[in-house]
Amino acid sequence: MYVIGVDIGATYTRVVVADRDGSIIDRAKTRTPRVDDSLAVARNIIRLARQILNRGGIPEDKLRGIGVGSIGPLDMKRGILTRPANLPIERIEIVKPLSDEFGVPTYLVNDCVAAVIGERYFGAGKEDENLVYITISTGIGCGVYVNGHLLLGKDGNAHEVGHMVVDAEGRLVCGCGKRGHWEAYSSGSGIPQLARLIISQDEEAFRESILYEKSGRDPGNLDAKMIYDSAKEGDSLSLRIVREAGRYNAIGVANVINVYDPSLITMGGSVTLNNVDLVIGPIKEMMGDYLINRPAEIKVTPLGEDVGLYGAIALALGLEKLPKL
Repeated sequence: MYVIGVDIGATYTRVVVADRDGSIIDRAKTRTPRVDDSLAVARNIIRLARQILNRGGIPEDKLRGIGVGSIGPLDMKRGILTRPANLPIERIEIVKPLSDEFGVPTYLVNDCVAAVIGERYFGAGKEDENLVYITISTGIGCGVYVNGHLLLGKDGNAHEVGHMVVDAEGRLVCGCGKRGHWEAYSSGSGIPQLARLIISQDEEAFRESILYEKSGRDPGNLDAKMIYDSAKEGDSLSLRIVREAGRYNAIGVANVINVYDPSLITMGGSVTLNNVDLVIGPIKEMMGDYLINRPAEIKVTPLGEDVGLYGAIALALGLEKLPKL
């Protein structure tokens, strides 16, 4: 018995084949299509899946299920993506074309929901009924279990924590167009915005910083990697920016704990995984200033960037039974 796990991102789509134990046998990756065609993403997944199956000599009649974790927003009832913020496509069909093509049950959830499922069955959350996974990457999102129940919401979007307001003054605009959201301040796309805000208030610090030359003397050229790498080199302005981003992360994580009351929070995403101490340290140090609930244990996911794929595998294997919406 074999299953297919899929991770659909705004930039890349990844597909894996796993065995009955959830062990990944083989994988493939390609750019996510950006053409205005509702079936382009599904056709891409089908092509990658067949490539892996053929490479491993696995007959399609041995497949038992397909799990998909994807960027949103989703309409889980219809098995589609609806107007994803980072893809120029109005509607993306996922469940029906995949289930029709392979003749097996196909399950679609948000990528962070897939990640928390992966954490629950294959990662650090096996013993936790109250579990949250938070990603800090290009954006910020989470997946949540409360008393062993996976939270989904009416359409499957009950976890958009990156769009919680962490700055009532709304000084920065989120990619969604709204002001003051967590994602606007300390995600991979938000940190350069935060840096420019700080620099606008202290241009001399920028001229004295190694960021000045690295950015070609233009704050518009800053990116998150440049800022975190400079912080690791001890640059005072970069450390100041990272610490301020850490304060917003602490507010966001405290909000998550106050709302969901988890015993464990695992964290992933490229910003976290590439800068563990600079991301996790400030959260642990400062979140107590904003908490009313008992603190949760916070750790980095042991599944790395594959956490969402393991959740997709768990869905395909039937380990997590999705409620009917």
